[in-house]
Amino acid sequence: MLEVKQVYKQYQQQPLLEGITFIVKKKETICILGPSGGGKSTLLRIIAGLEKPDSGKIIWRGVDITDQPAHQRRFGFMFQDYALFPHMNVQENVAFGLQMQKLGQQEITQRVGEALEMVHMERFISRRVTDLSGGEQQRVALARTLAPRPNLLMLDEPLGALDRTLRAQLSAELRNLLHQIDIPVIYVTHDQDEAFSIADRVAILNQGYIIQSGTPAEVYTRPQSLWLASFLGLENRVRGRVEDAHPLGVRTDLGIFQCECAREQLDIGDDVTLVLRPTGAQPANGPSNLNVLDGEVLDAVYSADRYKVSIQFGKNHTFSFFLNSPHEVNGDIRLSILPEAILCYRDA
Repeated sequence: MLEVKQVYKQYQQQPLLEGITFIVKKKETICILGPSGGGKSTLLRIIAGLEKPDSGKIIWRGVDITDQPAHQRRFGFMFQDYALFPHMNVQENVAFGLQMQKLGQQEITQRVGEALEMVHMERFISRRVTDLSGGEQQRVALARTLAPRPNLLMLDEPLGALDRTLRAQLSAELRNLLHQIDIPVIYVTHDQDEAFSIADRVAILNQGYIIQSGTPAEVYTRPQSLWLASFLGLENRVRGRVEDAHPLGVRTDLGIFQCECAREQLDIGDDVTLVLRPTGAQPANGPSNLNVLDGEVLDAVYSADRYKVSIQFGKNHTFSFFLNSPHEVNGDIRLSILPEAILCYRDA
C-alpha cells in the first residue's frame, strides 16, 4: 500500500537518509529499528508530509504523494511526547482532530467513545490529561490518533517515555490493538525487545541505510553484520581463522569451533569473528567434545526462569550465557556450544 522509494535527506549538510526504500503492505506492522539520531523520526515526518525529502518518492496505493500536503494524506501520526493539550480533558483531546474535520457532534461523540474503548480509557473521558499517568497519557494520545480513522498509522517511539515494566505491559496491548485496526502501521523505536514483540517485519536503519529487513526471527537469528549482532546484544565474541570449509571449522585461542551460521562463503585461511549466542550453550556432561569450553563462573544472576551466568574462558574472554540451572561463583564449568548458535563473520 505504501512505498518509500529512494528517499534521500541531508541534515546540516550531512547525509541522514541514503536512498531509503521499503514497502508496507496492507494490515502489516513494520518497525523501523535503529540507534537514536539515525534518522528514524525524520523518515516518519517525510512519510507524513511534515518534511520533504531532498529526493525520492512517497507512493500511496500507486499514486505519488511526495508533494501532497500532510492534511490530504490522512495519515495518523503519534509523536514521541504525545503532544496532548494540557488545558483539555481526555474527551476534548481525542475530539480535537475530528472537530478540525468539521464532523457532526453525534459522529464525534461516537468516534471518541470507540477510540477510548479501544485503548481501555473510556472511564477517564472527563479527566484532565495532566491528572493522568504516563501510560494513561500514552493511551489517550493513541486514541486521538486513531479517532479520525487514518489510512496509515505512524508511531514515533510511543513507549519511550515509560519505565521498562510499563513498556513491556503496554507493548503487548499495543500489538493486539495494531492487529485489530486493519490498517498498515509504521512503528519507530530504538528498543529491540519492543520492536520484536510488536512487528510483523523489522527494518534496521543505521547510518542512513536500511542494512537488513525481515521478520523478527529472521533478523535476530541471522544478523548480516557484526555491528547488527552487537546492536542486538550478541557480545560473546572470539576471533579466529578458518581451518576447514565443510563443515566450517574455525581455530581460535579457545580451540576449534564447528559453525553452521556463516552469512557468506568462507575459504580456508580467512580471518573471522565468531559470535556465540547466549542461549546456545548447554552443560557438556557427555562424551561429546564438540565446541567444548572450560571456564570459571564469575557471576550468576537469576532472571525469570533461568540464570544469566558470566564465565571467564582462558585469560582474555568473558562470556555470558543463559542456563537453566545455577552454578557456584568461582566454580569450574564445562559447556558445549551448539554449532547453529555460532555466527561467523569475515573480518574486514
